Amino acid sequence: MSSLFGSRLYVRIWLAVVAAVTVLTLVVGWLWQQALDEDRAEREARVTRTIIVRDGTREIIGQAPARAVSLPGEGWEFEVEMNDGQTLYVLLPRSGRPSNNPGRRAPEWLQTPTGFAWLLGLVALAVALGAYPIVRRLTKRLETLQKGVERWGDGDLSTRLPMQGQDEVAFLATRFNAAAERVQTLLQSHKALLANASHELRSPLARIRMGLELLGHDSAHAPQRAEIARSIDELDQLIDEILLASRLDLIDAREASALGPVEEVDLVGLAAEECARTGADLDIAPGASPALVQGQSRLLRRVLRNLLENARRYGGSAVTGEPQVRLSILRRASVGAGEAPGVVMWVEDRGAGVPPDQRERIFEPFYRLPGASEREGGVGLGLSLVKTIVERHGGVVRCENRPGGGARFVVELPA
Repeated sequence: MSSLFGSRLYVRIWLAVVAAVTVLTLVVGWLWQQALDEDRAEREARVTRTIIVRDGTREIIGQAPARAVSLPGEGWEFEVEMNDGQTLYVLLPRSGRPSNNPGRRAPEWLQTPTGFAWLLGLVALAVALGAYPIVRRLTKRLETLQKGVERWGDGDLSTRLPMQGQDEVAFLATRFNAAAERVQTLLQSHKALLANASHELRSPLARIRMGLELLGHDSAHAPQRAEIARSIDELDQLIDEILLASRLDLIDAREASALGPVEEVDLVGLAAEECARTGADLDIAPGASPALVQGQSRLLRRVLRNLLENARRYGGSAVTGEPQVRLSILRRASVGAGEAPGVVMWVEDRGAGVPPDQRERIFEPFYRLPGASEREGGVGLGLSLVKTIVERHGGVVRCENRPGGGARFVVELPA
């Protein structure tokens, strides 16, 4: 029974509070009793009486009204005037206490309201100091539980909580560890499934391509072959982007090297290669080359490629004398304490633009603008991947209107 009560967190806190209140009540009660004794004795001494002194023959040799004076540590002293003019002082010791032992009496400073208040303050401080280690030990375990849950929520799925004791905190830590282990196991199984799906899904696509090539190149079936080839490319792109998006969501910081080493990447070089591949115009601000950032080259290349492909797909027709898609890069110096130096890139097109109420939603997975045609290609994951990769590198991405019409996607990365 004692172990049951001792293992309950709420019981231990309750016992600590009860013990503190009990000690404080006993001390206050004792001090209050002392104050009552002193007050009662003083009131008894102040009652109007006459003190009479007799000699051995029982003859009165002196009398006087009782006027008591309190002597600390001794008792009450009465002054009596004798018939012959002498003055006698009669000492009445305190009840049950010899007058020669003042140490058992409360100090004089306790008999004042200020002293009584000081004593209450000291008792409260002692109770607080005594209860602090107990309460701190209990709440520190809760803080450890909180920090562990925060680390797990930030993506460190290997986080486990220490299991100490047999109370509710220990039970919660045990259940959390079991749930975390199950989630980590499921995610590892998911990663293995995605790795196998990458091979299993691409194998039939390769066979379809091979079969398409074996059908011949007669002009009568050229449109059908082109449509099948476009569908295969779109399906291959969908598989690639789904796998990459899943890996970015599941992988943690310790496994980030699986997506490529973290190194110093020149964005100007990546931009030049991707613009040459898609036929976009590259505009580099003076002094912007090289534009170096810390990151993974493979992922940053995917950001540029997805933005350029998206602009080419929905950018409309080129205006005379101006390119259809433009990629611009500049280096941003530190402006103030709240803004760090970095690299800013933006991709502009000359399409219909993005409505203001859709500029946040277009970064959601598998979301397409109303009216978008499947013939234009795309699976609705490109911009979602851009946002995930940019945020993984500590940057931000947003959509704006381009002056003169069209859309502008701005990416800001720390230098």
